[in-house]
Amino acid sequence: MPLRSICVFCGASPGVNPLYRETAEALGRHIGERGLRLVYGGGAVGLMGVVADAAMAAGGEVIGIIPHSLERSEIGHRGLTRLEVVDGMHARKARMAELSDAFIALPGGLGTLEELFEVWTWGQLGYHAKPLGLLDVNGFYDKLSLFLDHLVDEGFVRAPHREMLQRGASPAELLANLENWQPLAPAKWAGRQPD
Repeated sequence: MPLRSICVFCGASPGVNPLYRETAEALGRHIGERGLRLVYGGGAVGLMGVVADAAMAAGGEVIGIIPHSLERSEIGHRGLTRLEVVDGMHARKARMAELSDAFIALPGGLGTLEELFEVWTWGQLGYHAKPLGLLDVNGFYDKLSLFLDHLVDEGFVRAPHREMLQRGASPAELLANLENWQPLAPAKWAGRQPD
């Protein structure tokens, strides 16, 4: 599937390892150089600011989506192609999903995980058929991946739904995985009623 617009979920903090910042910069640059549009949370701080600045510097289009309530704390980025200020977190996530063809999670905290899991759940339920993946910096997501495999082993997640989440160690590898991704799993409730 040709990708035109990539949504990136990431931290409003830079984290402690300089590799997080370097990878966010590499991803933003890669998106911009490929002529793709970056959609992200609209902040100017942490990895959010890094990925947006790198995409802009590489000539990319960058759209930030930020709620009124976070515009001050995340410092809404004024140097973007467009900054949209929305009413709340639900509106933010819905708008980011609407504008995007695929989703990538860089390292981040609870907000990053919450955004990733919500969009993944939407895919599991058949609300969209868009690829998503983890940009795994220095094994950042290793323990999460083990836990996700545990959910499959314990019968709470079907293996095809687990396989919806791609993984890559570099921006080029992950974007290639997302471009080549084919929906494998039917929607969770396809053909039957929810329990």
